[in-house]
Amino acid sequence: MSNNFEIRSPATKEEWKRYDNFRWEVLRKPLKMSHIPLKDDLEDESLHLMGVTSKGEVIACGRLHLITSYEAQIRYMGVSEDLRRSGIGSKMIKKLEEEAVRQGASQIMLNARENAVSFYKSLGYFEAGPYESDIQIPHTRMEKKIS
Repeated sequence: MSNNFEIRSPATKEEWKRYDNFRWEVLRKPLKMSHIPLKDDLEDESLHLMGVTSKGEVIACGRLHLITSYEAQIRYMGVSEDLRRSGIGSKMIKKLEEEAVRQGASQIMLNARENAVSFYKSLGYFEAGPYESDIQIPHTRMEKKIS
C-alpha cells in the first residue's frame, strides 16, 4: 500500500462526503461518539487533505490552518487502523508541513492523543504540555519548527 495512494484535497461533493465520513470513522466512532460532522469555524479557511486509493477509498485525513502569520495547526489527522505504521501518516504530515511553510509558517503545532505522541516525536515534534480536548480524552500539545 505504501505507494498505491495519493494525498490530495477532496475535489467533488462525493469525495467531501467520503472524507467527512472517514474523519468520523477513524476519530470519533472508536470513542462511541455520535455521527455528527466534525466541523468547526475554521473548516472553510483550512486545507483539507486525504489519502485516497486508486479505487477512491479514503485511507487517511488531515487538516491544516494558520493560527497566526507564523504558526500553523494540524487537526483531524487520522489513518485507517489497518494501515498504520505503513508510512501513510508520515507522508500526510510531510505534505501538511510543506503547505504550512508555503503559507509562511515557521512553526507548527498539534494536539496528539496519547497513542500518537511517539509517532509525532519520530517526526521531530516535541511535547509542549497537556491539552484539554473537547472530547474529554487526554491529549498532548506538540510543536515543531518547520522553516
